[in-house]
Amino acid sequence: MTFRPMLLASALITALVTLTPVQAAPVVYNWPQFDGNAQHTGDNINENVISTANVARLTQRFHVVLPDTADGAPVYVSNIPIDNQIHNVLFMTTRDGHLLAVDAQTGQTMWSQQRGPGTCVTNNADDGVPCYTTSSPAVDPTLQYVYSYGLDGYVHKFQIVDGKEIIDSHWPTLVTRKGFDEKASSALTIATAKSGETYLYVALAGYPGYAPDHQGDEGDYEGHIVTIDLSSGVQNIFNVVCSDQTVLFAEKPAQPDCASIQGAIWGRSGVVYDPETDKIYVATGNGDFIPSQNNWGDSVLMLNPDGTGLNGKPLDTYTPPTYQQDQQNDQDLGSSSPVILPAVTGSPIAHLGLQTGKDSLLRVLDLDNLSSDPDGAQPGNLDGALVSAKVPQGGEVHTQPVAWRNPADNSVWIFVTTETGGASGLRLAMVNGYLTLTPMWENHIGGASPLIANGVLYYAGENKTFYALDPLTGNQLWTAPIGSLHWESPIVANGWVYITDTDNYLTAFALPQ
Repeated sequence: MTFRPMLLASALITALVTLTPVQAAPVVYNWPQFDGNAQHTGDNINENVISTANVARLTQRFHVVLPDTADGAPVYVSNIPIDNQIHNVLFMTTRDGHLLAVDAQTGQTMWSQQRGPGTCVTNNADDGVPCYTTSSPAVDPTLQYVYSYGLDGYVHKFQIVDGKEIIDSHWPTLVTRKGFDEKASSALTIATAKSGETYLYVALAGYPGYAPDHQGDEGDYEGHIVTIDLSSGVQNIFNVVCSDQTVLFAEKPAQPDCASIQGAIWGRSGVVYDPETDKIYVATGNGDFIPSQNNWGDSVLMLNPDGTGLNGKPLDTYTPPTYQQDQQNDQDLGSSSPVILPAVTGSPIAHLGLQTGKDSLLRVLDLDNLSSDPDGAQPGNLDGALVSAKVPQGGEVHTQPVAWRNPADNSVWIFVTTETGGASGLRLAMVNGYLTLTPMWENHIGGASPLIANGVLYYAGENKTFYALDPLTGNQLWTAPIGSLHWESPIVANGWVYITDTDNYLTAFALPQ
């Protein structure tokens, strides 16, 4: 018989290739705005490096000091050419108005810009503190520019490669005429509508009181949204109170002005875009709810993606029947932003959303008809929630809940944290023809907004501990010490985990090399 070694070797190689499992290459992706996208889902479906099987092996890779607190979440862009080298870069806005570009593997600051408070003091008060922001930046879809709120009352546009500011007839763009009273609390949002136009959304709120004789909201502020068309620079303004006036209000007694105040938009996500309905949604804080006077406090508002409503009003609203009590007791509905929910199997409602607030109620809403009016969507009605349930662990909700579709069985889960109560996981399903929201687990470790990535639930606890949990059981998979917290929340990007803290640090974790 003729022996053919080359054929034998070829057969062995073929067998080895057939029998040896091949691990999928990591997907390189970006995380360009708060919670990843314009829906602010907080569900990272692209992560495939860290999983429930290896998350316990995460180790600290760097712990670097920042010039001030980044009181939100970083955003992330991969493969940026800086100084003739390729870098993965984190962008963060700090309370004192810095925009930082930090190497995501070393913690080195690549560039920084600051648009600080200058002489701006909250509420122009003698006992006020320097103006500050808790906003997070956003990167546009071209990955060429990053946008950040400055404490001069403008949103600024910078080149991501070197931090050079774009200054032209549209940029920087004014978003408040009274930055001493109006605060950018929420993250910036960028969304591309079905029309193909891409918009930048900036939400404005107010400052709280600090001195012993100051309680609650302070100052002459009107919550509002500024929508900027990134291709044309055209700006639309929607005011929560006096919504028929599409202008930036001045400080009293100057004009233009609104007789009402408040109506802050201060939830972590700010403006939320739903690509299915092609609408934006915001939740407002304390303020007058008087539809006849175009005042929309303590409500969820639906608007067109260009930031406009109809005839000076929102397209639709949800308002709890307890709105008057909520305003009197400082129980902002808008302490959290709307959550876009995945479709629920068997539900006759195609587009679902979730809204919670300081009253600790979880409300499931119809995003096409917020008040479930039989005559169709129209603003000014009361209630209409499809499901209403208490947060299992208790506590006011100042965080952004996360919705997740379990890939194992397509079930829909909601995860919510409260600063003083703890964390919980709930399952949303159709049972006997009705939507039900069922608590599945809870703990009593308070913390900031959660994030889910590749089947792992992360959140930073108020006890200076960072947690990774099994989302189905709440069981701890990993913990690590971190600094003190306010509204800081984590991101996961390409096998790395990042968190900032109020001790002015940025900390990174990854699997051992």
